[in-house]
Amino acid sequence: MRTPVRAPGPPTGVPQALVGADRPPGWANTLMLAVLVTLVVGGASRASGAGERLAGPLPAQVVSVIDGDTLEVRVHIWLGQDIRTRVRLAGIDAPEIKGKCARERDLAQRARAYILAQLESAAGAAPVQLREVRYGKYAGRVLARVETLDGMDLGQGLVTAGLARPYDGRRRSSWCDAAATAESAESG
Repeated sequence: MRTPVRAPGPPTGVPQALVGADRPPGWANTLMLAVLVTLVVGGASRASGAGERLAGPLPAQVVSVIDGDTLEVRVHIWLGQDIRTRVRLAGIDAPEIKGKCARERDLAQRARAYILAQLESAAGAAPVQLREVRYGKYAGRVLARVETLDGMDLGQGLVTAGLARPYDGRRRSSWCDAAATAESAESG
C-alpha cells in the first residue's frame, strides 16, 4: 500500500493564526525579529516579555526616513540574515508629518530633513547601529536608540536641535498649543 501524498502547506505545529495571506506587509519580518529577540535575550525556553531588550549594537542600513522619529531599516540579525523593519527612535517625541497645525507639520519636515542630513554622508543606504532594541507599542516596528557609525545618537541630536522633545512613554504634549502657535505667528 502506498503512503498518501500530503498537499503542500505549513509545517505541522504552526498555529493557523500565523498562516494566511491577509497579514499586513512586513509581518513576517516583525515576527522573525521578535523570535530573534526572544532567543537572544531570554533563551528559547523562556516566554518573551514586554520588558526584554536586545542590547546591540545591531548593524543596520537606513532604507528610508519616514519622519523625524521613524526610520525604515534593513538590519543584519544573523549570518546571511537581514530583515527590513520600522524603528521608532526611543526616548523622543518628534512632530508628525500629518500634524494638526501648520507649525507641527513644518517642524516635522525640518526634523525629517535633519535626520536625512545626518545620514547624507553615507553612500547608498546609510549605515547605523541599533541599540537597546525592544518591542514597540504598535505592531510592525520596534523601539531603539539609533546611532550613526561615529556614535551620534540621532534622537538626542533632534532634541538638541529643538526638533524633538524627550519622551518617557506618557501622554505627549501638543506641538500646536496656544503659546507655540502664537510664537510661530510672531516669528513668521
